[in-house]
Amino acid sequence: MHWKRVVVAAFALPLFYLCITKLSPAAFLVLLTVFSVLAQVEFYAMYKAGRTLSVAGIVTGALLLGSYYLSAGTSGLQAIVLMTGFMLISSIRLFMVKDPESSLKDLSPVITGLVYIPVLLTAQWFLRLRGHEWILLLYGCVWASDSLAYYIGKGMGKKKLYVEMSPNKTVAGAFGSVIGGMVSAALLGGLLLKDIWLPWLILTGGVVGAVTIVGDLVESMFKRDAGVKDSGSLIPGHGGILDKLDGVLFAGPVLYLITLLMDF
Repeated sequence: MHWKRVVVAAFALPLFYLCITKLSPAAFLVLLTVFSVLAQVEFYAMYKAGRTLSVAGIVTGALLLGSYYLSAGTSGLQAIVLMTGFMLISSIRLFMVKDPESSLKDLSPVITGLVYIPVLLTAQWFLRLRGHEWILLLYGCVWASDSLAYYIGKGMGKKKLYVEMSPNKTVAGAFGSVIGGMVSAALLGGLLLKDIWLPWLILTGGVVGAVTIVGDLVESMFKRDAGVKDSGSLIPGHGGILDKLDGVLFAGPVLYLITLLMDF
């Protein structure tokens, strides 16, 4: 299993770098939408959401992300998409199942998946508009956090972090996640964002590393609730798309908020 992770990473990382640095913001948004759709498919499959409701949720998510390009993020188009999507999804449940019982149970995974994946991913669009350097910093910090959390947790971890949600995560691993974010931010920030004070970058990386753990735990919570080990099997040795996006789903909005607060 470990060698599969290494092989996939060896192919994926250079390809990811080329996509981020060479593709236009519009092409990046298309790529983001593709991954959002795949992750939503996995999430709805985990919770065995109805096919029609799932399609409505996926289409709403894709339209939401696409609306940022159409409106340049300056109009209320995104709110219109979300309002219309909710009305459509709830109306489908209303007319397809003539029984009010369990209606909230049927709708909850669809709405949650919509907010959890495409809505949170929109932060990456705004980061990309600030420059591809921020996307490289985001994913670099998250991947470094995941890697150090894995290796430090495996080699030194004894005390469990949150066994009810993820029995394999340890306090040492969480510490490694923060350190990984700080080191990655110092290295990547020093290369890509030279105008920003290095201590601020290191602090930002530490925050991203901490939030990455929370994002990972949230997905673990969903998977344990759904009774699955992985969100999917699309990526050999890594699980599904959602398994790879879990940390960055939370880290992206936090990093974008930091850039706003600190005026980076």
